[in-house]
Amino acid sequence: MIANPRLDHLVDEVRRQGSVSVEALADRLGVTLQTVRRDVKQLAQMGVLARYHGGVRLPVSTTENIEYLQRRQLNEEAKRTIAREIAKAIPEGCSLILNIGTTTEAIARELVRHRGLRVITNNLNVAAILADSPDCEVIVAGGVVRSRDHGIVGETTVDFIRQFRVDIGVIGISGIEQDGTLRDFDLREVKVAQSIIAQSREVWLAADSSKFDRRAMIELARLDQIDILFTEAHPPSPYAALLEEAGVRCVIAS
Repeated sequence: MIANPRLDHLVDEVRRQGSVSVEALADRLGVTLQTVRRDVKQLAQMGVLARYHGGVRLPVSTTENIEYLQRRQLNEEAKRTIAREIAKAIPEGCSLILNIGTTTEAIARELVRHRGLRVITNNLNVAAILADSPDCEVIVAGGVVRSRDHGIVGETTVDFIRQFRVDIGVIGISGIEQDGTLRDFDLREVKVAQSIIAQSREVWLAADSSKFDRRAMIELARLDQIDILFTEAHPPSPYAALLEEAGVRCVIAS
């Protein structure tokens, strides 16, 4: 507990949601944006919370991701917004790969009415979402199924993905750092994602704004390996310059 009721309330709000914008916190606490920013700065210095552009979240380890059920609830509306934008951009009658992640699962939900899709995935949740779509052929990768999130990983999965060459590979990641690297926590998952990048004619990255400046241990790729970034808010400095330098088109979903 913190010896300040307002700070306690702020921390409780972040714990309840996992991450929240500064504007939402000001509204819920009934205080000014300036007050929230000052409180968030103090709590971040204490190590209680972690800041990101426009918001605040619980601090996370660089070696271990947060639990799947909590990730599913984090930035849920932002993920839906990004998913709708990506679904609009995916043409009917194309081939694509969707990897592990709660954002790619949101994308799958937006694709159920598409026609003529051929979707390869190492995510059993994505496969289950799209399996009932009569106009979508779903191909599920072999490998080891992780019980915590139904992701499929391992060398068998990598070998399976290498058999294909698809129009679009859509990937999610855990963090983007200021050196232009895309990062994640599980080496087996990273190896599969790297094979997806290698086997895709275009690579689309789906990442909500909380992923900027979020640290993770393993390098998955660099920005110059991505064709399009879909996010819900304008990237903070220095990411706009990094994206331009890497030749990545940034689509802001609204």
